[in-house]
Amino acid sequence: MGGDPELLRGLNPFHVGQFWSDHMGGRRAGNSGKRAAGLEIALWDIIGKATQQPVFQLLGASRQKIPVYAATSRLLEINQHIEQVKSMINLGFKALKLRFHRPDPWSDVEVVEAIRNEVGDTIELLVDANQNNFSKGYKFWSRRIAKQVARELDLLNVYFLEEPLPRNDVEGLAEISASVDMFIAEGEHTPTVDDFKSHLLAGSYDILQPDITLAGNFGIIGLRKVSNVADFFGKLVIPHVTGNGNFFIMLAATLQAMATVDNCPMVEFPYDPPVLIPETMQALLPKPIWIDADGTIEVPNQPGIGVEIDEGQLGLGNLTKDR
Repeated sequence: MGGDPELLRGLNPFHVGQFWSDHMGGRRAGNSGKRAAGLEIALWDIIGKATQQPVFQLLGASRQKIPVYAATSRLLEINQHIEQVKSMINLGFKALKLRFHRPDPWSDVEVVEAIRNEVGDTIELLVDANQNNFSKGYKFWSRRIAKQVARELDLLNVYFLEEPLPRNDVEGLAEISASVDMFIAEGEHTPTVDDFKSHLLAGSYDILQPDITLAGNFGIIGLRKVSNVADFFGKLVIPHVTGNGNFFIMLAATLQAMATVDNCPMVEFPYDPPVLIPETMQALLPKPIWIDADGTIEVPNQPGIGVEIDEGQLGLGNLTKDR
């Protein structure tokens, strides 16, 4: 999660707004690139524990449960994808994201078509084209290809298409967004709140996807700011959540922030067995964060960001006993 602990020296944890402005605001020179979001989350956790309240209650809760979508990552055969989607439906997921990255984009479209024909509209289908990520040996889409794929997916009732072009192609994204009814989503690599400005003014995105720590400058305050700004433009926010070793911390903090806004229809939940599962990504929690039968997750309601690490899983049990 990063961040230099020296940034916290002498700071009152309750002055987290000052910390965000000084080190994460991104509007003035020196405020970007410090990767301080992990420290900002820690400050909120301290505040919540000091007041014995979960963060979302302190900030003004608007709900206690948030829908999530299962974010898959692998390229499978069509029949494997169909079985995967059926299993997700049985688990309670109401939305699922497929990753596009085949050499022939029309092969990607065939997967969506086959799934839609098999399961109908029993689950929302989302698509991530990954056109903002470099991948060796992968030929990126032109504007023309991106628009053609978007139109085909629109006919298949796809909920959103993520990253159909690199995020710096503001005009191209706006052109695609204007050509289809489905949502166009992007933003996981956007570093600051201010960097969404040109896309909002151009109408490039229907859905903003800030990640609480990935680009380093959002944190809980930043997610709320993005949501407020997006709301002024009539846009939605569906945060990206990275599926790495800190996943459960980032998910918990993201849920705390999104439970205080009204324009977040769902949150990302990386899930793609046998690798992306609670046993691998939430092993440090006594009880993993998981969906209910209605496809929602209850916002963790313990003090702070709502999760406590099982120190025994870190091999600290003997150290604790020796104190």
